[in-house]
Amino acid sequence: QLQASGGGLVQTGGSLRLSCAASGGTFSSYIMGWFRQAPGKVREFVACIDWRGSSAIYADALQGRFIISRDNAKSTVYLQMNSLKPEDTAVYYCAADMSSDFLSRTERRYDFWGQGTLVTVSS
Repeated sequence: QLQASGGGLVQTGGSLRLSCAASGGTFSSYIMGWFRQAPGKVREFVACIDWRGSSAIYADALQGRFIISRDNAKSTVYLQMNSLKPEDTAVYYCAADMSSDFLSRTERRYDFWGQGTLVTVSS
C-alpha cells in the first residue's frame, strides 16, 4: 500500500514536500516515481528514483525545482517542490515499479499506485 501526503494550498513561489509511505512488500527494491494530473489534463510523469536513491530522472520542465529522494529505512519517498507555480496545481500520485531494472518515465511500467494528494498553488 502507498499512502501519499503533504499536499495543500501554497502561494506562488512557495514550497511543499510530499511524502509517500509504503507498507508491505520490499520497498528498498522498488523504483519509485511521482506523477501528477492537473484538472482536465492527462496524468504526467514528474520524477522517479532508483532503489538506492543514487539516481533520479525528472520531467524536463521540472528539473531544478523538484527533488525526489527516499529513505528506505522509513519506506518513504519524498518530493520536494520549490518555486511553485499555479501550473503545478494537480493531484500528485506516487507509484512503485516492482519489476524494472531501469528508471522509466512511462506510466504503464508502474505496478502500484497511491491514492494521490492535492497540491493547489494560488497566484
